[in-house]
Amino acid sequence: MPSLRASFLARLLLLALLVPVCAQATARVETPRVRAELLAYAPEGVAAGKPVWLGLQLQHQPHWHTYWKNPGDSGLPTTLAWTLPAGASAGEIDWPAPRPLPFGPLVNYGYEDTVLLPVPLTLSEAPASGGLPVKLQADWLVCKEECIPESGEFDLLLPNGGVLDQHRAAFEAALAARPQALANASAEVRVEGDTLVATIAGLPATLAGSELRLLPETEGLIEHAQAIQQSWQDGRWQAQVPLSPQRSASPERLPMVLLAGDSAFRVEAPVSGWKALGTASAAAPAPAPAPGAAPPTGIGFAAGLLLALAGGALLNLMPCVFPILSLKVLGFARHAGARRELAVGGFAYTAGVILSFLALAGALIALRAGGEQLGWGFQLQEPVFVAALALLFTLIGLNLAGVFELRTLLPGSAAGWQLQHPAADAFLTGVLAVAVASPCTAPFMGAALGFAFTLPGAQTLLIFAALGLGLALPYLLASLLPPVARAMPRPGAWMARLRTVMAFPMFATVLWLLWVLGVQAGVNGVIGLLGLLLAVSFAAWAWAQPGRSRWWLGTPAVALLAAALAWSLPGLRAQPAPAATTAGWETWSPERVAALRAAGQPVFVDFTAAWCVTCQVNKRTTLADAAVLEEFRRAGVALLRADWTSRDASITAALDGLGRSGVPVYALYPADAGTPQLLTELLSAGEIRSALANLK
Repeated sequence: MPSLRASFLARLLLLALLVPVCAQATARVETPRVRAELLAYAPEGVAAGKPVWLGLQLQHQPHWHTYWKNPGDSGLPTTLAWTLPAGASAGEIDWPAPRPLPFGPLVNYGYEDTVLLPVPLTLSEAPASGGLPVKLQADWLVCKEECIPESGEFDLLLPNGGVLDQHRAAFEAALAARPQALANASAEVRVEGDTLVATIAGLPATLAGSELRLLPETEGLIEHAQAIQQSWQDGRWQAQVPLSPQRSASPERLPMVLLAGDSAFRVEAPVSGWKALGTASAAAPAPAPAPGAAPPTGIGFAAGLLLALAGGALLNLMPCVFPILSLKVLGFARHAGARRELAVGGFAYTAGVILSFLALAGALIALRAGGEQLGWGFQLQEPVFVAALALLFTLIGLNLAGVFELRTLLPGSAAGWQLQHPAADAFLTGVLAVAVASPCTAPFMGAALGFAFTLPGAQTLLIFAALGLGLALPYLLASLLPPVARAMPRPGAWMARLRTVMAFPMFATVLWLLWVLGVQAGVNGVIGLLGLLLAVSFAAWAWAQPGRSRWWLGTPAVALLAAALAWSLPGLRAQPAPAATTAGWETWSPERVAALRAAGQPVFVDFTAAWCVTCQVNKRTTLADAAVLEEFRRAGVALLRADWTSRDASITAALDGLGRSGVPVYALYPADAGTPQLLTELLSAGEIRSALANLK
């Protein structure tokens, strides 16, 4: 019988959480579509009180473009996150005037060719003698017919007091391209029904009689592709602009950019006449929520706790938790005749599960409060974390299969750790259970999580604690009930065979994680991880050899492992999510949903992810059923797939709007502005037919 069982390796999960993402930061990043470079301009020197500018220059390949602060009907603006020393602060992007970018029935606003996005840098004190270090994390969406999210990390060191004018022409051109502020202009904006009426006086006389284009700086406010009615009278320009039916804001003041040929002007005006959002459709009766729909605000905290407890218990039936069943079966078999050890292990396992859920919840709350668009299972959206889990499960599988024993790799004191601290070993098995279960969402669990994030922080943590208790409850009860202990077979030689058999669920989990990584990082990421797993396996086997063979084989094995790690890490970076290619399915976007519904077509959206095992089961069963697809076709329902395998802020926002924070989520949107029906996580053909019947 092994002195250390495989769950001891759960401690490696803590190391996996600390693996840094390695990326080389420079002043320039190049992709096949964009050449991005961080520039600086200090005409009077880098010193306190002097004008200093930073700027991200984007040079687009032909026909590619990025977006303005209001991207229009689709797209995302470029975002800049700065890391600066004390005494230095960066302002907002001083956006150059954009150009309209028509695409089919849509109109977007952004930049082609080369654009510099200037940012003012304020120095309240002199930089250190070694210079002023500047770090930038930039994210941009670059589009042609398709759109690809890209990012880059940039480093610059600005010399203390040094004059920087190498890029003077680029900065002067970018600053000259900003919309001109009109000091003598006066403007007022009012809402009349579904129209925004803007009246502006004091515009340059050279514009009189010209047709202007109005661009609000607020996103999602107007219909950009629809023509506006405009007129001139007594030097005053008036425009009637259609409001968007999906508008999500009612600003009290509206900054606007007016485009007139190659000129651009900026005015700001108060807005009057707003009606509450949703007023027009408030009288329409909302359809009854489908089973599993988001709970209403008045669900009550006690009911939320019960939903979380039930969802956590049902999580044990989800496929992603099956590997942990292997470890728990071994644990019960090992202590079948020792009721005290079973009870202590049950309580320790429960503590590990609950505290891990609380740690995940705390991290998620903190990141969301900091502006991150994250949801349940967010850690599986990071390729490095997926690779670390694959490494962990490979080692567990090799240990169960007898390739190595931890007592041969560790000092004697550490090798006896499990025998001295079985409760700590059970606790770490609970930690591992949460790491593996986190991609899954069970029935009732989605509603509980969506409700949890509407509550204050302390109550949110209690919901997650109830979820953890539900997951651990079957094992806790089994460890405390004497009939369960009496039903277990006594330890014997059969346990060695069972231990070997249990290695195969671990290797199956590694296959699943490799597939997830393939979706996130592509074939290069998978090949890199396979090489790393091979090197780790060889090192574990080599150091398990007896006598001097350990050193003859183990030393080159460690060198090989280091080389494999350096080779594989660059490939562990998320790539753009592939478009939906399954027959009959389109790639989801909020604009596509709005366009289809406006055209009178209902929409079914599959919010999914490669790391969500329940999602993949539903995709290959119910959602691949020819009869179900025919039902959708007869009902005239458009099928859209939202892939959340890698982080996607727009999908996170859509899930939040549905009262959910994880996947799977299945939403059936009626053709009108009615409330979408949410289906249960374990999808069935009968449930889909019932939901389609509710559309009629």
